[in-house]
Amino acid sequence: MEKEKVLTKMTEAGLVAVVRASSAEEAIRISDACLEGGCPSIELTFTVPGAHRVIEALANKYNKGEMLLGAGTVLDSETARQAILSGANFVVSPGFNLEAAKLCNRYRVPYMPGCMTITEVLTAMEAGADIVKIFPADLFGPTIIKDIRGPLPHAKMMPTGGVDVSNVDQWIKAGAVAVGAGSSLTKGAKTGDYAAITATAKEFIQKIKEARGQ
Repeated sequence: MEKEKVLTKMTEAGLVAVVRASSAEEAIRISDACLEGGCPSIELTFTVPGAHRVIEALANKYNKGEMLLGAGTVLDSETARQAILSGANFVVSPGFNLEAAKLCNRYRVPYMPGCMTITEVLTAMEAGADIVKIFPADLFGPTIIKDIRGPLPHAKMMPTGGVDVSNVDQWIKAGAVAVGAGSSLTKGAKTGDYAAITATAKEFIQKIKEARGQ
C-alpha cells in the first residue's frame, strides 16, 4: 500500500492498537478482535515471539489491505528491513534511530519514532518522520501536544502510553492525529475475552469521532 494511503487510513480511524502477546496465536487473535472493532491499524511489537512471521501471516490473511500492519519496538534498521519484507506497512520505534528512519524513507514506509522532548521531535521530523510518537505519553498528559504545536504547528503526533477510553478525547482535542493504545485496549486477552477487545476498540473509535466533532 502506498505511503500516503497508509497515513490517511491510519489518521482517519485515529487509533493504533499496540499488540503485545506471549504467542503468535494470541497476537493474531488480538489483531482480529481490534479490526472487528473498527481499528484497522495494528502495531505488532517485536517483543512477540516470531513477530515477523505473525506479520507475514496477517499480511496473507488480509491481502486486500483491510488491516494496516505495523511493526513496533523496532530498535534498528535491520529489524525495520525484516519487518518491511514480512509485509509491514509502517514502522514504530520506542526512540529515534536515524538508520531506521533512512531505511524507511528509502522504501517509502512511514516511520514513527518515540520522542519525549521538542528537540527529539524536531530531529525526527528533519529525518523524515511522518508521525512522531510521543512516548511515554502518561509522563506528560495531553498538554504536551499543545505545547509542542506552539512552535511546531505542523507537527503530527501520536501519544502512546497511558491512553485509554477515559482520556482519548483529551488527546485528540489537544491536536493528536491518532493515539496508540496497548493494555487499555487489549487487556481482555489475558482472560481470553477477545469480545471485550472488540467492544473496547469500538468505544475508542466512537470517542475519537466525538472528539473530532464527527
